[in-house]
Amino acid sequence: MSDKAKLNFDNNEYEFQVIIGSEKEKAIDVSSLRSEANLITIDPGFKNTG
Repeated sequence: MSDKAKLNFDNNEYEFQVIIGSEKEKAIDVSSLRSEANLITIDPGFKNTG
């Protein structure tokens, strides 16, 4: 699958790979978010972690 998710922030656009999880759910691979955009994610309580 070659789906991409785009993030627009601070007049810049970033693309991230969309992957399919073991239960066929879609997930965005943000492993390069920090190195590409100097941003991090937060998920209090891991409520959205597959």
